[in-house]
Amino acid sequence: MRCGGPARHRLRTTLEHMPQIPAQNFDDVALIIEGGGTRNSYTAAVIDQLIANNIHFGWVGGVSAGASHTVNYLSADRFRTVSSFVEFAADRRYSGIQPLVRGRGYFNAVDIYETSTQPDQEFPFDFDTFSADPTPFQLSAVRADTGETVFWGREDTPDLSALMKRVRASSTMPGFMPITYIDGHPYVDGAVGETGGLMLQPAIDAGFTRFFVIASRPRDYWRKEIGRPGFIKAALRRFPTIADLTIARPALYNSVKQQILDLEKQGSAYVFFADNMNIQNTEINLKKLRASFDAGMQQTRKDWPEIMSFLNQTR
Repeated sequence: MRCGGPARHRLRTTLEHMPQIPAQNFDDVALIIEGGGTRNSYTAAVIDQLIANNIHFGWVGGVSAGASHTVNYLSADRFRTVSSFVEFAADRRYSGIQPLVRGRGYFNAVDIYETSTQPDQEFPFDFDTFSADPTPFQLSAVRADTGETVFWGREDTPDLSALMKRVRASSTMPGFMPITYIDGHPYVDGAVGETGGLMLQPAIDAGFTRFFVIASRPRDYWRKEIGRPGFIKAALRRFPTIADLTIARPALYNSVKQQILDLEKQGSAYVFFADNMNIQNTEINLKKLRASFDAGMQQTRKDWPEIMSFLNQTR
């Protein structure tokens, strides 16, 4: 599915010329963004409205597809925030069986993160605006050879190439996408690392005690134990450490989620849980992705008063 260039240009132009709302700064709140592949078409609505309302946080952390949300948010690009997980995700030049059989992965990571983001491409990334935003951020990935969780911030991303290579690494789903190499080291999706896919501990380590968490799963979702660990080990036999981390991830994810729920109960966190998630993380049907975004926007508008009430709590 290829999206029409003129329509894309008109949408971007319309968004760029909308009236600017005065900045709303919540420096004591950390924004934590969960990944989830194209499920993030749903949470793109929240990011879009944060940008539209000129809302800024003291720190932002994202893993996997949450890494894409993180950098799109910091570049204040509403068009890319939405299209990355809707029109772009459905474009069969970049996703699906065709790039998979060509050895580029179910999601063609090189084109998605490193080629399409260039200034002369259809989905350019606004690195100048991104660089002008002083908000500290962290992206996370895992070294496939050692199992070490790594974190990258502004000091590691001095240019567009360095930034997008790390967004790609954080988003490299084992088995679905080719391994990402940085400085000769192999990296995969940060969600299998020590954060469990939820960047709570890094936010705590950065000194924050209030958190706005954007989750791509429903409130009642808990990860189940891996039913066939032998299959995982066989599929990831090149990187046995990643296989072990993948098998161990459910318990870690559930533990971090419980911490977040405890913080929510204490009033220290607001968690946006997806109420109406009807797609999987590998969905590439354009109609379904658009419906997912629309559902996310409906919930975002419904929840917005509560979100702002939390952000505006006396500090």
